[in-house]
Amino acid sequence: MIETSALTKRYRRTTAVDGLTLRVEPGQIYGFLGLNGAGKSTAIRMLLGMTRPTSGTVRLLGRDEPDWSRVGYLVDGAHAYPGLTVRENLEITRRLRREPDPEAADRAADLLGLTPYRDRRAGTLSLGNAQRLGLAKAVLHRPDVLILDEPANGLDPLGIRELRGILRRLAHREGTTILVSSHILAEVARTADRIGIIDRGRMLTEFAAADLPRCTCDAEDLEDVFLRLLTGDRPEAAA
Repeated sequence: MIETSALTKRYRRTTAVDGLTLRVEPGQIYGFLGLNGAGKSTAIRMLLGMTRPTSGTVRLLGRDEPDWSRVGYLVDGAHAYPGLTVRENLEITRRLRREPDPEAADRAADLLGLTPYRDRRAGTLSLGNAQRLGLAKAVLHRPDVLILDEPANGLDPLGIRELRGILRRLAHREGTTILVSSHILAEVARTADRIGIIDRGRMLTEFAAADLPRCTCDAEDLEDVFLRLLTGDRPEAAA
């Protein structure tokens, strides 16, 4: 479970996140949407303990101080040791995560379609495969909570579809709690169970993803959705 209450981050005179309250249930995919600069990445960094909140609280897995070995994440882009192979990068992650399964690295590579590239140096990968490597590192240890910031960056349409299937399987079959931030409404609408839209650091609205097409007249552009919300065509909150 992921929970925040009145989460706030101020930088001098700028408020990046303003009283953010959200809740992601176990086994749920939560789409965290907003335009660039809306506060998504700052909120995620507070969720992961990378940035200290000015005020408010964060709880992961029901705890203020979570067991980080049960959390996976991809933020600030995919990072890897460029001079090491895909296999070596994943093996380092396995050891750092203290994952006991010696097959975990190969399993993660297979899950993300990286098996043909296991012996290639990470620095020579295409942008899409580098992103796949970052995602493989995030899920290698089978986390209970998975937090992903713009995970589709660099992926081609096939890769995006594969990612959608992976996230659904992790959440709906294995019970992983997943928060995915993005500015691409159409893809999140196909993936998420519930969606929250943040604007200028504040939660603008939340609703079940199933309600989105009806409430936005099939609009796929996030700016168009914002305009509809701001003019009163707001999805009703789902229980």
